[in-house]
Amino acid sequence: GVWRQTRALLFKNCLIKCRTKKSSVQEVLFPLFFLFWLILMSMMHPHRKYEAVANTNLGSLDTSILVNFVIGYTPPTPMAREIMRKVAFDNFEDGIITEEYLSEEDLQESSAFKPSNFVGVVFTDAMSYQLRFPDSVAMASIYTESR
Repeated sequence: GVWRQTRALLFKNCLIKCRTKKSSVQEVLFPLFFLFWLILMSMMHPHRKYEAVANTNLGSLDTSILVNFVIGYTPPTPMAREIMRKVAFDNFEDGIITEEYLSEEDLQESSAFKPSNFVGVVFTDAMSYQLRFPDSVAMASIYTESR
């Protein structure tokens, strides 16, 4: 039963491979060619190894530059409020001014009036956010991609 069918199928596949030698050779050589190409490219551009950087005490944060600094955020969810409360008061004794906005359009409109000391935070969900600066968006992938 099953063994005869399997053996007949294997025999049929061998006949097809023998009759189509050109495509059979291509099936073997193309992956080998691409593997060789990848190895050659990795040898031409080796990975750089950087030296370890010693730990350095950077001192205390100069909070004088953060006077009248405003962080606006949207949407005003309980999770966003808790995160922004921690940002404002856990790191700075005087706190940073935080403002909540109902929509992203309101946030952008407010940032147009205070371009020098305003940063917007748009929470896309409970675990991710985007920073909004006047007339620009800072994406995290810009800084983490390999150059």
